[in-house]
Amino acid sequence: MAKSIVSAVLEKLSSFLMIPGEIKRNFELALALEEEIGKVIAHFQDIQSVLQDAESKQVKDANVRNWLKKLKDVAYDVDDVLDEWNSEKLKSQIEKEQKEARNFPLLKKMRNSISSFTFQTILYYKIASKLNGVNEQLDSIATEKDRYKFGLEKVVEEPRRLITASFIDDEEVYGRCQETEILVNVLVGENSSGGGLKLPVISIMGMGGIGKTTLAQLVYNHSDVECHFDKRIWICVSDPFDEIRIAKEILEAFKGESLNLVGKDNILQEIRSHVSGKKVLLVLDDVWSEDATRWEQLRTSLKHCSPGSRILITTRNEKVAIIMGTTSSNLFLLNTLSLEECWSLLSRRAYYGRTREECENLDDIGWKIAEKCQGLPLAAKILGGLLRFKRTREQWQNVLDSEMWDIEEAEQDLFPPLFLSYYELPLAFKQCISYCAVFPKGMILRKDELIKLWMAQDYLKGVRCEEMEIVGEEYFDELHMRSFFQDFRGDELDSGIMKYKMHDIIHDFLLVLMKTECVMLVNHDSEELKVDLSCESARYGTLIRKEAAPTEPNIFRFRKLRSLLIDSSYHDTSSLRLYLPRLFDQLTCLRTLNLSNGLFRNSIEELPDEIGKLVHLRYLNLKNNKKLKELPESLCGLCNLQTLNLKWCDSLKELPCGIGKIINLRHLENDQTNLSLMAIPKGIGRLTNLQTLSLFVVMGNSDTSSLGDLQNLIHLRGLLKISGLGAVCDVTEAKKAELENKKGLRTLILDFTISKGLMSNRWQRDDGRLLEALRPPPCLEELEIWWYNSPTISANWMMGLTKLSHVSLGYCLHLKSLPPLGKLPSLESLYIGGMSRVEKVSVEFLGVEREEILAPSSSLESPSLSVIAFPSLKHLEFEFFDLEEWEDWMPLTSREEHISIMPRLCSLTINSCPKLKALPCYVLHNTSLKQLNISQSPTLSERCRKETGEDWLKISHIPSIMIDSVRIQVNCSSVEEFGVLQFQPLHSSSLSSKNFLKAFSQN
Repeated sequence: MAKSIVSAVLEKLSSFLMIPGEIKRNFELALALEEEIGKVIAHFQDIQSVLQDAESKQVKDANVRNWLKKLKDVAYDVDDVLDEWNSEKLKSQIEKEQKEARNFPLLKKMRNSISSFTFQTILYYKIASKLNGVNEQLDSIATEKDRYKFGLEKVVEEPRRLITASFIDDEEVYGRCQETEILVNVLVGENSSGGGLKLPVISIMGMGGIGKTTLAQLVYNHSDVECHFDKRIWICVSDPFDEIRIAKEILEAFKGESLNLVGKDNILQEIRSHVSGKKVLLVLDDVWSEDATRWEQLRTSLKHCSPGSRILITTRNEKVAIIMGTTSSNLFLLNTLSLEECWSLLSRRAYYGRTREECENLDDIGWKIAEKCQGLPLAAKILGGLLRFKRTREQWQNVLDSEMWDIEEAEQDLFPPLFLSYYELPLAFKQCISYCAVFPKGMILRKDELIKLWMAQDYLKGVRCEEMEIVGEEYFDELHMRSFFQDFRGDELDSGIMKYKMHDIIHDFLLVLMKTECVMLVNHDSEELKVDLSCESARYGTLIRKEAAPTEPNIFRFRKLRSLLIDSSYHDTSSLRLYLPRLFDQLTCLRTLNLSNGLFRNSIEELPDEIGKLVHLRYLNLKNNKKLKELPESLCGLCNLQTLNLKWCDSLKELPCGIGKIINLRHLENDQTNLSLMAIPKGIGRLTNLQTLSLFVVMGNSDTSSLGDLQNLIHLRGLLKISGLGAVCDVTEAKKAELENKKGLRTLILDFTISKGLMSNRWQRDDGRLLEALRPPPCLEELEIWWYNSPTISANWMMGLTKLSHVSLGYCLHLKSLPPLGKLPSLESLYIGGMSRVEKVSVEFLGVEREEILAPSSSLESPSLSVIAFPSLKHLEFEFFDLEEWEDWMPLTSREEHISIMPRLCSLTINSCPKLKALPCYVLHNTSLKQLNISQSPTLSERCRKETGEDWLKISHIPSIMIDSVRIQVNCSSVEEFGVLQFQPLHSSSLSSKNFLKAFSQN
C-alpha cells in the first residue's frame, strides 16, 4: 500500500512543477515553490526504490511496519496538499468563467482580477509552507530507512513459497469426498473424452489456504487414477513459471534419473518421444504465471500422449486457468468446508492427547472457534495446532475472543500464504483491495458502489483515455478471478444487481495490512468509544451505530480521515444532525462520506452549510434519508464531487440552483424522488461528465431545465426516467434532447404526467408527435411508457429496437389499440395495464403482416421461414382494473394457424379484467407455460376452475396455477426448475398502480 500511494503522489507532483505564469512574476515565491516540490520528489524517488522489499518484510517485522506507517502518513499529507491546491485552482477557474459571462463593467473586471491574483498568491505561499514541513518529515524518514538495509527493487527477495509433493496422509483430510469423486470421474470416467480436445486441462481454482493442493493430492493418489494412467507426474510450479525446469522434471519422471541435457528444443523433443503412445496424467500445482507463451511449446510437446491423457492444475486465478487452456466445463471452483468438516479437522489436532472428559469440557468453545475459520482448512489446521497447547477453558476462551489478526500463530502461518496473492497484485489492485478493509466483516458489496468508492480515492487511472468506471470494472473482475471476492446470491428480484462478499480470513488479513490506516468504531451499550492513540492518523474509518446516541466526539479525533462510512442500519440518521456541522468543520480531508439511512422513516431533514468545507469530497451518499427536504447551496462549491446518491430521498423538493458548478459530477442518483422533486435546476447541461441521471423532471417554465438541456449529456448510461412530459408543448425541445445519441442508455422510462398545479388542458393534447421525437438509441433494452395521451402508439422507432427485452405500457387512458409488439425479436417480458379504452387484443398486436397471414403453410419451405410472433417472450402480464372495457383476446382463424405465437412463454398473469371472456387457444395450448395467475376476472376464473371449468383440460398441463390468490395446482419440481418471478409484477422499475393513481390525483 505504501508503494501505491507514493507512486500516485509522485505522478501528481510532476504535473505541479509547471508553475502558473502569474506566480512566476513573483520570482521569490515561484523559486520557493519549485524548490519544495523538487525536494519532495527527490525524497520519494529515493525511498520508492526500496519499498518493494520493505512491504514484503512488514508482514513479520513490526519496526518496518511502523516505518511504512510514517511514510504513508506523509504521502497522504502531500496528496491532500496537492488536491487542495488543485481544488482551489478549479474553483477559481469556475468563478472566473461565471464573472466573464456576466459582462461586468471594466472597472469591476479589474477589481476582480486583482482580487483573484491576491488570492492565488496567498494560496501558493500557503502551499509552499506546507511542503516545507513535509520535507522536514521526509528527511527523518529517509535517515531511518538506512537502518533497515532494504534491498533495491531489482534484487528484492520474494516471499517464501512452499514446495509441494504428491504424498498425502488420508487420515489428516476431512471433507472433499464429493469433490474427489467428481474430479476422479472427470479424469477416468466413461465421459472423460475431453470434449474433443487433444489434451484437456482441468483446473482446481480457489483462494489461498482453501485446500486446492490437498484435493489434487487426493485425486492423484486415488486407486482408480493410479490404474487408469500409464504415467502420473507431479510438479510444483510456483512462481516464476520456469518452463525449462518443468520440462526437465517431466523428463526425469520418465527416466528416473537426473538429466544432463542442454537446450530447450532437445528437452522438448525427448519429452515428445517419451509421452508418445502413453496415457499420462500431469499435475501442475500452484500455477501463477499469466504469460501464455511460456506454456504453449511445452503443451505442444505433450500433445503426443495417447487419448485419455489429462493435465490437472491448481491456481488461485481464473485468468491463469483460462490461459492454460481450461474450458468452463473443466473449471472447478473449490468451496469452503462445512462447519462439521472444519470442526473435525480442528478437533483432531486440538484434542490430541486429551481425555474424553477434557474434550467434552471444551466442545462448546471449540465449535465456536471452528466457526471463526469460515470453512478454510488452513485456518482450522493452524488454530487446531495452537489449541493443542492450550490446556484450560480460559485459554480456549481467550482464543475465541481474540480477533484472528491478534493471534500470533495466524500472523506467522495463515497470513503469509494470503500475502503471496497480495504480493503478486499490480500496485493499483493493491490499493483497491486494501480499501475493502474499511467495510464491516461479512458485508455484502455491490460492484457498482465499490467502483465509485475506489474512484473517489483516486485509485482508477485509465490508460488510452478509458473511463474510470471501465477501469474499475476491469480491476474488480481481475480481483474476483484471483479469489479476493466471492459471488453472493441474493433474492431473485435483485438478480440484476451484482453483489459479492469477501471471505472473513481475507478481511482479517487486510486489517493486518491496514492496521494503522483503518479504524472501525462501534458505539455499544452507551459506552464511550475507546480509541487507540496509534490510529489517530487513520485515513479510513467506519462508525457502526448500534445505539441511538449521536456520533460521539471521539470521531472528531480522526482529523485525517479520507473515508468515513457511518452505518445507520441499527438506528436512523436523525440523531446525527447536532454533530454534522462539527463533523464537516473538522474532518476536512474526507473524500468519501456515507450518511445513508437504514430502512427508517425518520432521518436528517437538512444538511448544514458546513458541507461546503469538504473540498476534497468526491462521494456523498444520502440514500434513504426520507425526511431530507433540501440541499444547501454550499454543496455546489464541491467541485471534485463525482457521486451524489439521493435515492429514496422522497421528501426532497429541489436540487440546489448552482448544481451546474459541480463540473466533475459523474453520478447523480436520484431514483424514487419523482413524487417530491418538482424540477431540475438550470445548469444541469453543463455537467458534461454526467453518466448517471436517474430522474429528469420537466417543469415547463423558463426557470428550470428543459429537455434541450439533455443534449450535451452524451455520456449518460444505464437508467434514465423523464417525468413531467405532459408539460412539454414544444416538440423541438424533445428533438434537442438527442436521446438517440446517448449510446450508453439501457433503460428509458417516459412519464407523461405533469408537475403539480399544471393539469390544465392535459387531456386536450396528443402526445404522439412528442413520443416520436424522443427516439432512444437502438441499443435500448428496457422501455416503459406511462400516462401517454393518444389513441395509438405509432412511433416509427419502436419496432427498430431489436435489443429491447422489457416493455411496460401503463395508464395510457386514451389508447384504443395495442402496438404490434410481437415484432420485437428480443422481447422477454411485457406489462400492459390501466388501458380504459382497449376493447380487444387482435392479431395486429402480434405484429404479423397481412401477407404473412395470407401465406398458406404449405408455402413455407422450411421451419426457419415460419412466422413467429413474440419469439422470445417469457413473462406477460395484463392488469386492466374493474372499469376497463377489454372483452376479447382474439383467437387465430384457420388461415392464421400456421403462425407460431409466444413459443417460449413461461408465465402469464391476468389481473382485474372483469369483462374478458376467454383466453385464446394459442395460450391455452402453450406447452412452455409454467405459471398461470388469474385474479379479479370472474369469467376467466370460472372457465379455469379445477376439474369443473370449461378450459380446465386445456390448462391442466401447466405446473403452477393460481386463481383468485388460491393456488389450485402446483408442481414444485417444475416451478423450482423454472425459477421465475413467482408472480411478481413486471413493472417493478416503476411505481405500483396504487401509487400511480395517488400521484395522478395529487397532480
